[in-house]
Amino acid sequence: MPDLAKRTGPPVLRVDGLRKTYGDAVVLDDLHLSAAEHSCTALIGASGSGKSTLLRCIDLLEVVDDGVVELDGEDITDPRVDANAVRSRIGIVFQSYNLFPHLRVLDNITLALRKVHGVGADEAEQRGLEMLERVGLRDRYRARPDELSGGQQQRVAIARALVNRPRLMLFDEVTSALDPELVGEVLSLVRELREDGMTMLLATHEMGFARDVADTVCYLDGGRVLESGPPEQVLADPVEARTRQFLRRIIDAGRL
Repeated sequence: MPDLAKRTGPPVLRVDGLRKTYGDAVVLDDLHLSAAEHSCTALIGASGSGKSTLLRCIDLLEVVDDGVVELDGEDITDPRVDANAVRSRIGIVFQSYNLFPHLRVLDNITLALRKVHGVGADEAEQRGLEMLERVGLRDRYRARPDELSGGQQQRVAIARALVNRPRLMLFDEVTSALDPELVGEVLSLVRELREDGMTMLLATHEMGFARDVADTVCYLDGGRVLESGPPEQVLADPVEARTRQFLRRIIDAGRL
């Protein structure tokens, strides 16, 4: 695991005053957050607290109403920015796998490389196979998604996000659609990425996992980061009453 003492210098990601609305509904409200290089930040909070919307705004899948998102010091929310170029530096994995059912696993992984980022077919295939090796599915490169288990499909989705060698990885509740017996294999892969030093933000309901892998836990409530700090502080001795209330519900449900 990377040395925490080496996490100095400007953050890889900085979110400053982010605001996002849908009609009259305010989903993100003056949200502030930063992520140092090689760090893992876990986003926790109830459904509707803004976790998924935050990740989608960072990946420029949503247009922000106000505020700034910086990646390595560059304002990527500037409307003049090339969104595809930004997304080539950010990988995102959703709850659903979003694999094309008619394409082989390898083609799913390399499609964006070839069609969006202009990587040649041979190089794209080589990189795709390397990523499949990385996620333990090299032997399934010719399979169709419906020939794979849910955990395998999610690992393919992670490989697809990694194949462009992103600067930042975003995970949006990547285990929520999985059967309980498949959750472990996906979390093990995310843990390996963490140990390799990948800078990550992950929205999760897996509190034990957040406690084990995160450097920082951010509790979102009402579209804001209400409390943030080391896992042992936020999850074991939170300052805010709303954080304590949320964690009490999690404990009562047997998820912490």
